[in-house]
Amino acid sequence: MLLAHLPALVIVIPLICAPLCVLLRGKDWAFIVALLATWASFACSVLLTIQVMKVGTISYAMGGWAPPYGIEIRLDALNVFILLIVSGIGSVVAPYARNSLLLEHIEERAYMFYCAYLLCLCGLMGVAVTGDAFNLFVFLEISSLSSYVLIALGSDRRALTAAYQYLVMGTIGATFIVIAVGLLYQATGTLNMADIANRLPEAGYTNRTVIAAFAFMVIGAGLKIAIFPLHQWLPNAYTYAPNIVSAFLAATATKVSVYILLRFVFSVFGVEFSFVSLPTAIPLLVLAVLAMFLPSIVACFQTNVKRVLAYSSVAQIGYMVLGLGFVSVAGLTASILHLFNHALMKGALFLVLGAVFYRIGSCNIDRMAGLAKQMPWTMAAFVGGGLSLIGVPLTAGFISKWYLILAALEKGWWYIVVLIVVSSLIAVVYVFRVIEAAYFRDAPDDLVNVAEAPISLLAPAWILVFANFYFGVETSISVGIAERAAQSLMGAG
Repeated sequence: MLLAHLPALVIVIPLICAPLCVLLRGKDWAFIVALLATWASFACSVLLTIQVMKVGTISYAMGGWAPPYGIEIRLDALNVFILLIVSGIGSVVAPYARNSLLLEHIEERAYMFYCAYLLCLCGLMGVAVTGDAFNLFVFLEISSLSSYVLIALGSDRRALTAAYQYLVMGTIGATFIVIAVGLLYQATGTLNMADIANRLPEAGYTNRTVIAAFAFMVIGAGLKIAIFPLHQWLPNAYTYAPNIVSAFLAATATKVSVYILLRFVFSVFGVEFSFVSLPTAIPLLVLAVLAMFLPSIVACFQTNVKRVLAYSSVAQIGYMVLGLGFVSVAGLTASILHLFNHALMKGALFLVLGAVFYRIGSCNIDRMAGLAKQMPWTMAAFVGGGLSLIGVPLTAGFISKWYLILAALEKGWWYIVVLIVVSSLIAVVYVFRVIEAAYFRDAPDDLVNVAEAPISLLAPAWILVFANFYFGVETSISVGIAERAAQSLMGAG
């Protein structure tokens, strides 16, 4: 029965369709293949989510070899939530490519773009579903190598430098992760993550090999996440990549890296070792608070709006890591929830900027002056995404910050509540700078007759803006899955 093979199909579909795009060559055929592949993967993800929420954890043995001896795909509430984020964003962003690529001079290489895009999607979803530590590294490299190519396709020559910088930093992070996997294999004799978790107590938590593996894994994942101060690759990568690539990577790549940190720190090594035997919580809290403030302040002084959003992403990652540092079900719920909500808000905002770039050829704040009168739907979408980024009530951004505040109050940490509120107010500054230019300034003389963006660019952006408000009001799905995942990670469910 086809439904029984959904865990494999969700990654096999984009993997097979990627080379098919190259074989077909024609940009129209490649676009159709990419569109069908992304939506098929999203449909599989939705069905898998429903299945997991009904029956619990799903284990799928690849090649007929039972785990832990064979390779396993293992799905629980956390996996499927990440799977939903990646496949959902991938399917919404895919239709955006047609007009976006035409403007950025990638049209003649469109089939290569779609191939790299599907490989990146496959790699990110593969990281989420695999139950094998080494395969997690393999899928991470598939997504990373394809993302380097996608970033390098940017029309600005600085895209090549950004891609190279990301390649260097990403390679260091991946090397640290594979070293950690090797050390864990040496200590436990297995690569199955569930089996590693069972065998680690026997190997001994005071074992230097295990401690070294933990250190390598946390630092390697930190580089991939772009947690402050390991974020140096991110601003240029998001700024100079093609607009569709910025939207896709900002909404998915760092979320999958946070998943790696969650999976290993809480599931593989366990709460007892990670936060009791080792003093991990305080460094995470300190780095998270620094990330919430310093990149936000830097964002206030940027003139390119894509760069503003890039530094904002580093700050938002701080909120995700902050919840980890609470070492509680409430804190983890807030972090996992913010993974989902941030994907919606940042995806929407980068798609809006792509529509702006399509019409005026720039994302500079000064060039966007007076744009709200000429592109009202586009700028209204930016306002909607910006409100969610700030955390205004009735938006998804408010929900995850509210849960962070509740987690801090549960611990009795009033000063953390104050820091969350103050850091959110900094976001008001850099979001309002764009709104002020678009709504309250006159347009430059050479941009007085700008047309509204085409529907093919507006529709994906508005879908994500609508999702920001929908999940800001109807929270049962997002909060329900996040709570269940948090309870599982903490060993409470």
